[in-house]
Amino acid sequence: MADGDERRVAVIIEDDADIANLLAAVLAEAGFESHQTADGVEGIEAIKEYEPILTTLDISLPGIDGFEVARRIREFSSTYIIMLSARTDEIDTLMGLDSGADDYVTKPFRPRELRARVEAMLRRMRRTPGSPLGGEPDPATTGTEQGGEEGGWLSHNGLRMHPQMRLSELDGDPVELTRSEFDLMLAILERQRRVITKNELVLELRGDGSTGGYISDNDRRAVEVHLANLRRKLGDPVGKPRFVQTVRGVGYRLAPDED
Repeated sequence: MADGDERRVAVIIEDDADIANLLAAVLAEAGFESHQTADGVEGIEAIKEYEPILTTLDISLPGIDGFEVARRIREFSSTYIIMLSARTDEIDTLMGLDSGADDYVTKPFRPRELRARVEAMLRRMRRTPGSPLGGEPDPATTGTEQGGEEGGWLSHNGLRMHPQMRLSELDGDPVELTRSEFDLMLAILERQRRVITKNELVLELRGDGSTGGYISDNDRRAVEVHLANLRRKLGDPVGKPRFVQTVRGVGYRLAPDED
């Protein structure tokens, strides 16, 4: 298997057999074992059974639509969700991200583009060893070297994050973040009071901050949606931030320490 012992399992939730087969072929090239399902309920059960690191999700499904499927998935799984749809309106993209998707691809998609999105996801996972689905951390990467807090934890104003174990706590209680929310908060936390731009956060989500490339308005808007969801989960109002402070016209930085 590629990348050592990395377990590459994907669930495809798609009612069009031709598209599902194309998705399976693209994912197979990236080293994935795929399980195809044709509706949302079946897809949810497959995620519970196979615990995939990646899920592709169509919006227009029989029965419950993809938005509702994503919301239900997020109740129990941190699988990376790539939502696919023929809808091109910005509102659909925002609704998809708001329901818990990590990425949004419009149909018809180019296999090369989808493969690039998948590879970006895998780069992000390789940068933070340890399974987001509950596996043990890599003992070689834990410790105090990252952020200075014992056990590899980073903390600020009651929020604690462990990059290797992909765990987050708020005031001592676990808080469930999507992969994208976790990575964005971690990027801001690691930079402390230094400002990070939306473009830099887009590159963080692509999995390699040193790689440039075209950044669209939709990319920046996706960052805004993920941060809005993150703030809601953390109870972090824009007007009086505890964790993420907006620097208007520039980007974001970590909010000041509480007195």
